[in-house]
Amino acid sequence: MVEHLDELRSRLIICLGVLIVAFIACFVFNHNLIGLLNRALPNNGSAGSQGLASVPKENSELRQALLGAAQGEQTLAASRTQSAADRAAHAQVAKYLDRAARALPAKVSTKEKPITIGVGEPFMTTLVVCAYFALLFSLPVIIYQLYAFVLPALSPHEKRAAVPIMLAAPVLFLIGVLFAYLVVLPPAVHFLQGYNSGQFNILVGANTYYKFEIFTMLGVGLAFQLPLGLLGLHRVGIVNGSTLTRHWRYATVGIAVIAAAMPGADPVSTAFEALPLVVLYLASIVLLKIADRRAAARADVEAEEEGAVTLQPDDFDTT
Repeated sequence: MVEHLDELRSRLIICLGVLIVAFIACFVFNHNLIGLLNRALPNNGSAGSQGLASVPKENSELRQALLGAAQGEQTLAASRTQSAADRAAHAQVAKYLDRAARALPAKVSTKEKPITIGVGEPFMTTLVVCAYFALLFSLPVIIYQLYAFVLPALSPHEKRAAVPIMLAAPVLFLIGVLFAYLVVLPPAVHFLQGYNSGQFNILVGANTYYKFEIFTMLGVGLAFQLPLGLLGLHRVGIVNGSTLTRHWRYATVGIAVIAAAMPGADPVSTAFEALPLVVLYLASIVLLKIADRRAAARADVEAEEEGAVTLQPDDFDTT
């Protein structure tokens, strides 16, 4: 018991150390992390961004008008009916009009930024973002330490099955986080922020927005552990491939409930979160059927070996 407690303490110290190092690294690069989170926000010129959708069109029209006026002044400057002084004046006006048109941006595409309303809110929000990212980056190591703590209690046969799971868990978690960041969050944020935007003055609070994004990535990353959980239930004999195939309707309802319970219970984010879970469930059926076949083959081999040991020629009377 004392040895197990010592090992548990060592594992916890490693997890705490990784969290502290990750937090310091995240605080050093907090501008980059906040920029990554702001990536899902729409541009100022897109729909649902505080009524600024007409700004790029107005800029373009004004630019075209200035270029047209500059061209007209250049035509007058080249006319022989004008005096030399008038041609020089028109040429000067054309030059300034062309310079003003070139300086005017043809398109506005700046990113929106979430707002803070408190004196210390920018600093506290930065600390919260760094803490969440530190947990996000450290979670694969924490999952590995959890498996490594349980691993010595397993038999050699169970270890051979647990080691691939221990290696696959952090990989699946990172794949889930990347899927949430690249696929789920952009359409979810655009839908939620742009819905009925003409009736609201939309201002995005930094603290709420960042929590929504990070919890969504955490939730999807943990949901990607579904195949490992089903494999664990298979190892203890609770489910098998036939069970998953037979109860796929109930599983689909359960996946829909899990997706709806994740952050952002809107139809867009729920659909994008439920789709990979359905794919992972189907992949789990294939994996469990393969495991069932291997278990059946091992059982046949063991039965044959037991029969060979039980029925030895020396056991029979040859006289």
